[in-house]
Amino acid sequence: MKIPFLDLKEINNRYIAEINAEIKKVLDSGWYIMGEQCSLFEQEFADYCGTKHAIGVASGLDALIIILEAYKELGIFELGDEVIVPANTYIASILAISKAGLVPVLVEPDINTYNIDSQLIEEKITDKTKAILVVHLYGLVAQMGQISSIANKHNIKVIEDAAQAHGAIYNGKRAGNIGDATGFSFYPGKNLGALGDGGAITTNDDELAEVISAFRNYGSQKKYVNKYKGLNSRLDEIQAAVLRVKLRYLDDDNQKRREIAQYYCKNITNPNIFLPTLQPSNSPSSQQHVFHLFVIRCKERDRLQKYLTDNDIQTVIHYPIPSHKQEAYPEWNGLSFPTTEKIHCECLSLPISPVIKAENLLKIVEVLNEFI
Repeated sequence: MKIPFLDLKEINNRYIAEINAEIKKVLDSGWYIMGEQCSLFEQEFADYCGTKHAIGVASGLDALIIILEAYKELGIFELGDEVIVPANTYIASILAISKAGLVPVLVEPDINTYNIDSQLIEEKITDKTKAILVVHLYGLVAQMGQISSIANKHNIKVIEDAAQAHGAIYNGKRAGNIGDATGFSFYPGKNLGALGDGGAITTNDDELAEVISAFRNYGSQKKYVNKYKGLNSRLDEIQAAVLRVKLRYLDDDNQKRREIAQYYCKNITNPNIFLPTLQPSNSPSSQQHVFHLFVIRCKERDRLQKYLTDNDIQTVIHYPIPSHKQEAYPEWNGLSFPTTEKIHCECLSLPISPVIKAENLLKIVEVLNEFI
């Protein structure tokens, strides 16, 4: 019996009766875009994150683009301004900066946490730097204490990419309520996943929220009156309805992920495998990782993945090619980011989800420990 990396059907089947009931409400309402379900989800997600505002959009990438565009509309950013971003992030974080006409400035990650190395940020700040786009990679919030101090010192914005960190906590605050604005993705495989694409932006800034709300809707605050050159990027009613159901169970699901991560860390004893950090040594005691991914490293990663596949264990590489080596950014192809390249050559994501069976975890650990 093969062990899947992620069984989305099983994850969603747990809530099928509630999901069906909410979808029926949408169908019966006859209102499918920016209606009651979206409004309710926005309020519930804002309450969950602890923010004043949550604005639903069509995807996580759109969420980041719209934040950056809104800051441009407010005159805080200008074309050609620089945004610092971790070099090892998924390319979406970097694409958002480029799409907004801004310049991504890559910074190496901390090899122990995979998040941006806060000790390396300040040396990359110039008079063109307007923001740090912090990515809470794999579900662990970055070292926001140090990062916020740097941002305050240089009067620049902190934008969170929390696409993998729904419900994660740092110093008593949830991801989405630590920086100036945050982009979330509700791609189906996320800890809080829709049944298609979706995203949201959270912020405590009233003026920014007003611009974002208009920008996602053709730049319009009033129908047929367009204040900005906006986008059509709206969270539809069916996805909002599904997310409202799943949000109720997010904390329980995240706790299950933490328990699985603890099991892996306790029982995987193969010295050839580098395990993730459960709790960084310099992090607040209240920090909570939500393990969107459980990422190990191995110097013979490709051979390990084949070995696991041969033993009916599905794994995924997040991500095989770093952004600075992608064809989309030929101007970066000659650059060297050794820590980022090491991570991309060695990382491998093991199965982790709230529905994974105990016997499958046992098999995964046993097979990994036998790898030579």
